[in-house]
Amino acid sequence: MLNPAPGTRIAVVGGCGGIGRAVVMAALGCDMRVTILDLPASLEQAPPPDAARIVPIDVTDPASVTAAFAGLDGLDALVNLAGFTAPKAPVETLDPAQWDAVVGANLTGAFLVAQAVLPLLRASGAGKTPGSLVHVSSGLAARLMPGYGPYGAAKAGLIALTKSIAVENAPLVRANAVAPGAVDTAFLRGGTGRGAAGGRLDVSAYASTIPMGRIATADDVAGPILFLCGPGAAYMTGQVLWINGGALTP
Repeated sequence: MLNPAPGTRIAVVGGCGGIGRAVVMAALGCDMRVTILDLPASLEQAPPPDAARIVPIDVTDPASVTAAFAGLDGLDALVNLAGFTAPKAPVETLDPAQWDAVVGANLTGAFLVAQAVLPLLRASGAGKTPGSLVHVSSGLAARLMPGYGPYGAAKAGLIALTKSIAVENAPLVRANAVAPGAVDTAFLRGGTGRGAAGGRLDVSAYASTIPMGRIATADDVAGPILFLCGPGAAYMTGQVLWINGGALTP
């Protein structure tokens, strides 16, 4: 068995987005117990499936993060997809407030989520199977494109944060990351909860640069995420899976 067993308790932060929804549906298909945590606006725009528990959260608000996890009585795995892009701008002209907003949602938010969930995952790991934390980074953490300075910096920092969590919490908790290239979801237009901030991607032009010949789908990323949460990845911690059709091979 590669994926988590039936009954595994999993929480998906950002579960209403394109990749998040694919993770949720795959987890439900494995008969896992799923909790979705997302912005109230995202919960309204993309109502989750009835089989999942719903918890509102704003990862940029420490009090909201604390309250969200205080209501969870146990977790075996957590997937964090929270984050958003902003209008492209070179570092030289970037508004500091925009920097703070992007880094806050993508990196500081992940830090707050990790702080809140680690006690729950360690409690799970006190049994036979370690708890699992999966952060979703980005290919832009390693291969920057003009105008994405704050997003790339935040996602690179997220990888370092994940590795820190891994070495500090083994063997009770495994912490890994996935770093997708562009995925054909609403996130390419800025996300579902914070408006269309990121602009549109020329999908055909982008796909022509990918060795696999196409842009990724949400399911292409959901599979590796669930693998990292399950027994097939039992000896993996502090690692990054780069999911990009061969566009980046670090």
